[in-house]
Parts: sequence; C-alpha cells; structure tokens
Amino acid sequence: MRIVIAPDKFKGSLPAAQVAAAVAAGLRAALGPAAELVTIPVADGGEGTVDAAVAAGFERVPVTAAGALAPAGALGPAGALAPAGAPVRASYARRGEAAVVELACVCGLARPPGGRREPLSASSFGAGEVLRAALEAGARRIIFGVGGSASTDGGAGVLQALGARVLDTRGEPVGFGGAALRDVALLDLSGLHPALRSCSLTLATDVSSPLTGPDGAAEVYGPQKGATPAQVRELAAALRRWAAVVAAAVGADHSAAPGSGAAGGVGFAARAVLGAESRPGIELVLGLAGFDAALAGADLVITGEGSLDTQSLAGKAPVGVARAAARLGVPVVAVAGRSTLTAGQLAATGIAAVYPLSDLEPDPERSRAEAGPLLRRTGQMIARDRLAKVVTRP
Repeated sequence: MRIVIAPDKFKGSLPAAQVAAAVAAGLRAALGPAAELVTIPVADGGEGTVDAAVAAGFERVPVTAAGALAPAGALGPAGALAPAGAPVRASYARRGEAAVVELACVCGLARPPGGRREPLSASSFGAGEVLRAALEAGARRIIFGVGGSASTDGGAGVLQALGARVLDTRGEPVGFGGAALRDVALLDLSGLHPALRSCSLTLATDVSSPLTGPDGAAEVYGPQKGATPAQVRELAAALRRWAAVVAAAVGADHSAAPGSGAAGGVGFAARAVLGAESRPGIELVLGLAGFDAALAGADLVITGEGSLDTQSLAGKAPVGVARAAARLGVPVVAVAGRSTLTAGQLAATGIAAVYPLSDLEPDPERSRAEAGPLLRRTGQMIARDRLAKVVTRP
C-alpha cells in the first residue's frame, strides 16, 4: 500500500514537514512496515515555500536581510536608501541556476516580534535583498513566493533593493513603506541590477486581486496588516500615485492586472518592472517536488492545513494537491486543525473526507499546542477508516 502525505503547514502550530511526519507516524503505527509512506511537505507561495523546496532537493542558502519593520532609512552608496533597522536571518533555496525566494521568511507578517504591525511604514526591501543575493549567486530562474507580506508598499522596497531609485519631487529618495509613496514623483530604473536582464522571474501566489480599486491591495489586505480605515484610505491613495509613476516609467499601466495586489503590491512591481509572470504557488511547488511522479501507484493522498475554510477554495495548497491527485484518479483525504467547509464544498475540491483536530480536542489553544500527538492519532484513524479495506481507484 502506497500513501502520499502532502500537507501544508498548520499556521501557528507546526511546519508542513512536522505535520507530514506526525501523520506518517500514526499511519506506520497502524499499518506496520509493509506500507510505503511518501512525505512531501508543500506550500502555496507563502510561509514554508523555501522549506518545501529544500524538502524537494534544493540547497538552503542562508542570507541576512532587512525585516519588514526596518522603515528608517539612511543614505547609502550612490544616494540609495539603506535600511537602518535590525536585520533578520532568512534563506532562499537553490539548485543549479534555479532558486526559490520566499518573501514571508524575511519580511512576512509573522516575522516581527510580538506580532507588531506597522502598516504605513512596513517595507518589502528585505525581499529584494534576498532576490539580489540569489541573482549574484548565479540564479537565472527564480520562483518568488509572495504570500504573507507585512507591507503595502506596492513593491517599491523590492525595487529599491534591486537598484531602482524611487524619488520625490525634489529628486530625493522617498522613505520606506506604503505611506511614503504619497510623495513619489519619479521611478529611475537606470541602476536596476543588470542580472535581471537574463533572469526569468515567476511569482508563486494564490492572489488574483489588482493593485488599486475596491478590491485592491490596501482595501482587501490592509486591515489584516493592522491598517485602520483611515490608514487604508491613505495607503490606497499612495498606491494610486505609485501606479501612475510606474506607468510613466515603463510605458504601461499594470495596476489592474490580476495578481498585482499580491503581497501588498509586490506582485505589481514584479510584473510591471521585472517582467514576472504569475502562477498558482501550489502548482509550482508540486512541480518542484515531482508530485505527479510520486503519485504513480499511490492508493491514497493525505493533504491538509491548519484551517480548511472558504479561503482554501481560492487555490490554497490542499485544494491544489487534491486537483493534482484527481487527474490521476487517486483518492484524497485531508487533515486540519479545524474545518468550516460543507460536505458539498469538500466534494467539489476532490477531498473525500476531512479529519479536523477540533473533533479530538475542541479547545483551540490545546489543539495547537498538542498538534503533533493529535495528528498521530489522526493518522491512525485514517488507517482504520480508509485503509483497512481495499482502496480502489476510479
């Protein structure tokens, strides 16, 4: 019996690799050594994307870069803004000329101590520094995971780190963060890193929103990053100004393009200035992991994430896994911290059943703290319920 275990992280509890290991331990205890268990931790472009690439055989490359809350700037070489805040330790993944860069691990919403939020001044500069490090190490094909951003700066920070100059009406560099873009007047791309000309950049994201408008980056995601209604309005106005400045620099307006609102507008800057293309993050990660090959001869796939809810239906990892398995006719069940999806919604995704930890431990705090043992018990339950009988493919 061959079982592929391909979960995403349980946010705030366990990374994907530990989720997979715990489920596998439960299956092994119930099925014994005869079962063939294949663990493939996955991600959808947000937190855990580099870990998933490393699990797929990439090399982890440590790098130090600016965190999201390093908004204060000082003039560095050639008048470029240099972050003055505390750096963070991050990493990207590399295999030959291919690299995977994850925004969340350097300037994501979960990185600041104590969950601190600075919606007006948080910057994506650090993600640009990691991109630059990958370019200078020889990467020429980069997957850029842009989920989980703490900033709403339209990707200006990424461009600044890559050598662009974002200037005000006096020709001086603007500061960091989305609010600083209210003063932007010119985007100077003459200093953009030359390696970008020979590099292909693919955005891994499940976000389809535009940069501006009622469904824009500030309006939809600003409140999640701590923005008050007044701050959302301020950020939205700043992004509209930024969109006009970028359009003047590149000769086209990309602000309404689907996915431009990803990561507080990093998707916009990457598309408009860096020529990036967007693809669903889970599809890219499954491709890196050789998921289709792993499904050969599989009797069951187990996927999951911390919360299975309506957001999962928009292309999150478990749904992507289920769709990939359905193409080869392999049945799928899911594990979750909790699930709010109806039986009909689950069936539409291709997930035959879900095993929420909340059924075993109703208290959310205890469930998060004891996720490992609960997942092992869940693995045993799946073995009993799904694999005690012969599993046949359609």
